Amino acid sequence: MARFDPFRDLDRLMSETLRTPASAAMQMDLFRRGEAFVARIDLPGVDPSSVDVDIEDRTLTIRAERRDEEDVEQWLSHERPSGTFARQLTLGYGVALDRIEADYTDGVLTLTIPVAEEAKPRKIQVAHRSTEGDVRGEVTARSDQAPDPGTQSGRQDG
Repeated sequence: MARFDPFRDLDRLMSETLRTPASAAMQMDLFRRGEAFVARIDLPGVDPSSVDVDIEDRTLTIRAERRDEEDVEQWLSHERPSGTFARQLTLGYGVALDRIEADYTDGVLTLTIPVAEEAKPRKIQVAHRSTEGDVRGEVTARSDQAPDPGTQSGRQDG
């Protein structure tokens, strides 16, 4: 059975379309931890008040600004990019857009993107029909999760 992954095309999309000078200045790690996806974006030297994260439809946009040094008489080396940078991620349908959290600490922006409840795998118990009884079925939590309080029993099969 294929495991649900709303970011399955993200690597392909990023490598084909999002490799711009701005994304090079906003290097990112993206991974899954438990029931959430975590994106860590390096933003060293960025004023925390300039960091902006918004979402429209299923596109998450990160913007930040690194200001150039002022009153420089002559640059001897100027390798660090400055200006406004933006990066976009197209999110899948299995994430909880209303529960995304963002934290900026020590030059790293961390986005925590939870998997939506309706996208989490569930075990559906199959009841057997006999000539003497009714058909019964219930939804139970996966074996690695606590039982759903709305089910008739916490019994796990398989």
